[in-house]
Amino acid sequence: EVQLVESGGGLVQAGGSLRLSCAASGFTFDDYAIGWFRQAPGKKREGVSCISRKDGSTYYANSVKGRFTISSDNAKNTVYLQMNGLKPEDTAVYYCAADYRPCSWYYEYAYWGQGTQVTVSS
Repeated sequence: EVQLVESGGGLVQAGGSLRLSCAASGFTFDDYAIGWFRQAPGKKREGVSCISRKDGSTYYANSVKGRFTISSDNAKNTVYLQMNGLKPEDTAVYYCAADYRPCSWYYEYAYWGQGTQVTVSS
């Protein structure tokens, strides 16, 4: 059974930091792209970052470049999203997702976690 579990969300003041984790099980972790997405109240889901485990390539939405960093610990089957300089507009439910295809914002990933809430106060 493929399973993705997010953790690390919470309430933080503007300018603060959080580190999100996505723990994966039930598949060959190194063969997948792992993406982070977010959905704010009343808004569409958007891609945030992605890491391709085949070659280690990383990708970021323009809105988070220079503030967020994606990384992986293959031994733990876990992907992290380090979020620095958080802004109120970063408030959203954050989801991790996995797919055997390359990183992309434009196809529906095959496997999804349950989401973790990130709230940034002004």
